[in-house]
Amino acid sequence: MPAPHDPDAPGRPERDPAGRLPAPRAPEPPWRARIVLAEVRRDTRADRTRTELTQQTRVGEALVRGLVRAQLALALRLSLVVLIGLGGLPWLFAIAPAVGRVTVLGVNLPWLLLGLASFPFLIAVGWAYVRLAERNEQDFTDLVHRPER
Repeated sequence: MPAPHDPDAPGRPERDPAGRLPAPRAPEPPWRARIVLAEVRRDTRADRTRTELTQQTRVGEALVRGLVRAQLALALRLSLVVLIGLGGLPWLFAIAPAVGRVTVLGVNLPWLLLGLASFPFLIAVGWAYVRLAERNEQDFTDLVHRPER
């Protein structure tokens, strides 16, 4: 048994090579267990839909095909508006020759309508197409990101 004055006796703190005592340790917190009664479901419908889009499954292809069809239908409807709006003018002048002979500020009405009025008309149709196409895309995005109900 070592002597009571022995610095290397068991139960005494060890000193570092410089002879200093180590700093006291903070007490460890008691062990805690986390009890979870219900986990939040991470695989939402939007995640599954995005996965189906990226993996190009049948459902993803059907969603994209629906968007393409909506965009095509919009393009065809507005093309019909342009066809009737601009293509109908020559028919109007052929059916009603008196309208074709009207002059405004010394210029025949057909020249004004086809030469000047057609550009703002085409710009308005183009603006409407962009706006409605973006709305179709936003509806598609909302459908993909919609949370599960």
